Amino acid sequence: MTTTHTPKDKGQDSSARHDGRPRGHIGWIVAGSLVVGLVAALLLVAAPFISAGDSEVVGAVLCGFALGWALLAVLSVRFTDQPQRWAVVPALFMGIGGLLLVVFGSGVDEVLKWVWPPALLALVIWMAVRVHRQLRSRSGRWLLYPVIALLGLASIGGGYETVREAADAKAYPMAGQLIDVGGHSLHLNCTGSGSPTVVLEPGGGEMSSNLGWITPAVAGKTRVCVYDRAGRGWSEPADAPQDSAQIATDLHTLLQRGNVPGPYVLAGHSFGGLYVRTFAARYPDEVAGMVLVDSTASKSAAASPGDPGSSDILGRASALVSSSARVGLGRLFSQFSFGSLPPRSRDEVRATGATAGNLRSTIDEYVQANASMEQSAALRDFADKPLVVLTAGSGNDAAWQAKQKDMAALSTNSAHRVINGATHEALIAEQEYAAATTQAIIDVVSSVQSGAPLVK
Repeated sequence: MTTTHTPKDKGQDSSARHDGRPRGHIGWIVAGSLVVGLVAALLLVAAPFISAGDSEVVGAVLCGFALGWALLAVLSVRFTDQPQRWAVVPALFMGIGGLLLVVFGSGVDEVLKWVWPPALLALVIWMAVRVHRQLRSRSGRWLLYPVIALLGLASIGGGYETVREAADAKAYPMAGQLIDVGGHSLHLNCTGSGSPTVVLEPGGGEMSSNLGWITPAVAGKTRVCVYDRAGRGWSEPADAPQDSAQIATDLHTLLQRGNVPGPYVLAGHSFGGLYVRTFAARYPDEVAGMVLVDSTASKSAAASPGDPGSSDILGRASALVSSSARVGLGRLFSQFSFGSLPPRSRDEVRATGATAGNLRSTIDEYVQANASMEQSAALRDFADKPLVVLTAGSGNDAAWQAKQKDMAALSTNSAHRVINGATHEALIAEQEYAAATTQAIIDVVSSVQSGAPLVK
């Protein structure tokens, strides 16, 4: 008696062909190739011969994925009766693009960002057709179709992001000027007239437009300058780590080359408070007063220096995460934020907040947070210069409040004001509470001008 067995799909062809070629397990080969591509991408990102720049890291990822597609083509031809020769095409597409980014970096990135979305979309459609026609394994299809769908979404999101960034650049031209501070240029915009000049320092992850309520209000009383840190807003990215010391140095260079003489009244929100305190410690003769707006507190220096290798790893991880903005993911978040700012400022923040460069600089800023907090501790005595410490009355615990009082003790001419009902961000983003921040700045300016003590 002859027993007939019905073939069950275990990653292999369900309709056997007797052409002498080994049937193999195509499902396992598809899975293995995809895993190898992912692992190769991660290993190349961490490879010391790959630069930690955004473009280079993306190129490394593409080269890793290219290896996975090439492996699928070779192994399926060699070991199965379902050869997937089409996989050579995405291997070449990603491999060539990845190599160009690794070798030429941002120089070729500006060209490729217009080319790759439509090219990838066409490739995705072609790949889906090839898989449908040539891969009979159900498990293989279940593995490949989601990957192809993700590539399709990436192509659509990448195309949309490229077009929107170009449109935003035309819709929101830079006010002010770009000034070279040594290897990169920073955006500086000064309005109003009078002395002392107020210099505004945005909070962590923020740009000049986040101060849209405060800047014009202060400009009605004296000269006010606002700027964007490296990689933020209209400023160019920098190669050096952007800790508090580097930011203070760049700001000093920016003001000197921008012909903005002191004395300055510095006003910093959140992380910006770290940077203005570091500036005041380094250039005490140029700082006449200061406003700390719910500022991050300083901390004592660590007992041992950080590991340079860990900084490099964090930098590569930052570049990898920020690359998600290339396919439009950053724009999804930015559209639901900053609704309390003036319309023009809100739209500028939303436009720049969606970019990969802004996301990268924001992540890097938080990576440098410990160093920045330690460096800002260099300011131990602000003498009798006017100092206002503003503290949000909502959302802060007792430890935060205590640290705010400690900062007020830096000067014998200080005022600590708790703004009831205000949250950390509301002190700059909501008109009602931003008015309290503006008033604190004007009070310090008036104290500098008259020489009279601050009104508590």
